[in-house]
Amino acid sequence: MKRAGIIIVISLLIGLTSFYSVQQLNYKIDESKFISYTLNPKKQKLDFYWKDKDGNSYVSFKNLKSKLDKENKQLIFAMNGGMYTKDWTPQGLYIENGIPMAKIDTLTSGYGNFYLQPNGIFYLTRDHTPIICTTAKFRSNADIKYATQSGPMLLIEGKIHSKFNKGSANVHIRNGVGILPNGNLLFAMSKEKINFYDFASYFKQNGCKNALYLDGFVSRTYLPSKNWEQLDGNFVVIIAETKLKK
Repeated sequence: MKRAGIIIVISLLIGLTSFYSVQQLNYKIDESKFISYTLNPKKQKLDFYWKDKDGNSYVSFKNLKSKLDKENKQLIFAMNGGMYTKDWTPQGLYIENGIPMAKIDTLTSGYGNFYLQPNGIFYLTRDHTPIICTTAKFRSNADIKYATQSGPMLLIEGKIHSKFNKGSANVHIRNGVGILPNGNLLFAMSKEKINFYDFASYFKQNGCKNALYLDGFVSRTYLPSKNWEQLDGNFVVIIAETKLKK
């Protein structure tokens, strides 16, 4: 009888595991709830911005667009690119045109989403290869052209951050970036408030293995090709695609 009972318990556990596995596979996120943009950094011009030549922070997409217009450049896409401190400097590592402008933050505890470990770094090499990795795995080198640190990681080697809870009531507008299987970048911002688990799931179902959360309720996106033109903003780092005007 004892053996039969053990077999029944094991069978039930296997059944539950299979059930939850199927549920996980069938868990789909409505992609219409996001404004997204796919970009090939090796063919499209992607840059990070903080301050102009006079040392003034751009703050908003409107200001950046105005400066670019004077340089005969067209703003194609823009998204806020990370968190910032009370003194209006990037929180954590920030590299622009190969120049480190803010130091990496290796603290493993602190207040806010930035310190929900593991956090991570999104960077571009000089040959325009995009990389997203945890802060612990990041290694500085002279080949890095742009970098921004934020947190938490959304996906780590194909797995959703272990501290995210399905059905969580912690919801905000959120934006982030992931790397697609072909090496292109997927930028996304939720059109409505969303929890971390669902936001990470969006990148996962699009095939990303690594993805990084950039920021929350301050998030903005400028993407006129999809009739989405949020020119306001109140942030430090801006990630933007430009091209020369004809």
